[in-house]
Amino acid sequence: MPVFWLALIVLAIAALGFAAGRSRALSAAGGDSRGLHSLPTYYGWNVALKAMVPAFFLLLAWLLIQPFYVNSVVSGMIPDSEIREGSSRSLMMAEVQRTATGLDNAIAEGVMDDAFARDPDADIADVTERLKSSGQIVTSEITRPMLQAAQELRVKSAAGYSIMSIAVIIAAVAGALWGIRESLPDFRARNVVEQGVRMLLIAAASIAILTTVGILLSLVFNTVEFFRLYPAMDFFFGTQWAPSFSGRGGSSELGVLPLLWGTLYISIVALAVAVPIGLFSAIYLSEYASPRVRSVAKPLLEILAGIPTIVYGLFALLTVGPLLVSVFGRDGLNWMQSGTAVMTAGLVMGIMLIPFVSSLSDDIINAVPQAMRDGSYGLGATQSETIRQVVIPAALPGIVGAVLLAASRAIGETMIVVLGAGAAARLSLNPFEAMTTVTAKIVSQLTGDADFASPEALVAFALGMTLFVITLALNIFALYIVRKYREQYE
Repeated sequence: MPVFWLALIVLAIAALGFAAGRSRALSAAGGDSRGLHSLPTYYGWNVALKAMVPAFFLLLAWLLIQPFYVNSVVSGMIPDSEIREGSSRSLMMAEVQRTATGLDNAIAEGVMDDAFARDPDADIADVTERLKSSGQIVTSEITRPMLQAAQELRVKSAAGYSIMSIAVIIAAVAGALWGIRESLPDFRARNVVEQGVRMLLIAAASIAILTTVGILLSLVFNTVEFFRLYPAMDFFFGTQWAPSFSGRGGSSELGVLPLLWGTLYISIVALAVAVPIGLFSAIYLSEYASPRVRSVAKPLLEILAGIPTIVYGLFALLTVGPLLVSVFGRDGLNWMQSGTAVMTAGLVMGIMLIPFVSSLSDDIINAVPQAMRDGSYGLGATQSETIRQVVIPAALPGIVGAVLLAASRAIGETMIVVLGAGAAARLSLNPFEAMTTVTAKIVSQLTGDADFASPEALVAFALGMTLFVITLALNIFALYIVRKYREQYE
């Protein structure tokens, strides 16, 4: 049974339980709600929560645990002789999962029927051709043991979903009956419901933390697999980025330093544009602009933050790049050969970051107590002297934090770099040359026909882990600076 329909069944059981619990409580009180400890709706919600929460918790836990269990069982079916040189059992299981998904897609597309997909003696070439015709990207040769493992994976997954559906429905019905049984006049339904809602709110607040942990674990596991196939020293200290998809890493140069340099260089250019313009804008809006001008200018400035980055990328490719070529290209100073360069991406990315720097700096400058300004004016300082010598020094820690947050945003940008900076991985100081960044290479390494069991595909996770550590360090440092010095003026 699809998860969507299963969730609807649970919600239907909860709705019926709500009505039954409310009706039973009123009936037990002789139809007078004044004889109840809580309002009738609380008795209904008590039944609904007892039906939904255990059922959905079981559903979520099952969906998380079942794949690990099924994969551990199916992985034992793959003989050691099938594990290719330079690969591992976990990477082979990734190929098995892709094959199983391809079989499901082929059945949905009508390319093959379920009986053919379950046939352990099916012709391998025929299966491969049907998978390709259904749109499945086959990146490695499908062998007989791999096909049989994929078929077993489908069978066990389907059986697991059937058992899960029955268990979830039973849990929902049992919870509803339990709640209905409790619907008596002296039952403290309001206390139970409010405590249950509190726990649900805590669980909702924990989603962000759990999501971060899940992202981190997925990066860590695949990064470990990459470093089993490719030397860590060559990755972190290599100066050449030249992946080759013809082999299994033997002819590839996967040094991250050119990508880190491109990321840093483009970010520096972007910050050189965003920080002065954003900071000056914040000073004007906070100290000089009238309330009427501020009410119009600030929202218009923040519209830049809502423009999709792909639009910025097209702006870099079609407008800024040709404009720079006309000035610095062959018809001008002859410094720039094409429109895709560090300067192109940096300028456009700087424009994108202006509202980040401006809004945060504006809020921080406004947080400086007015008494400090009044004291400066009382000593005979002008407005510009007060801003330079009092307001900016007081707000400087927060401004530095805003700049660091903008820097982490620039480091993680992708589309502007892909369209505006080019794809060349090089160590160069020339801002008019094409370069690339870590995020752009993550996209390129996971796009196309790359074999997922190869270092050339797994390197994307190592790049992602590197980027994650860098941006996390910047965010932590920015928050540390803001929190450390904010209390001095509160």
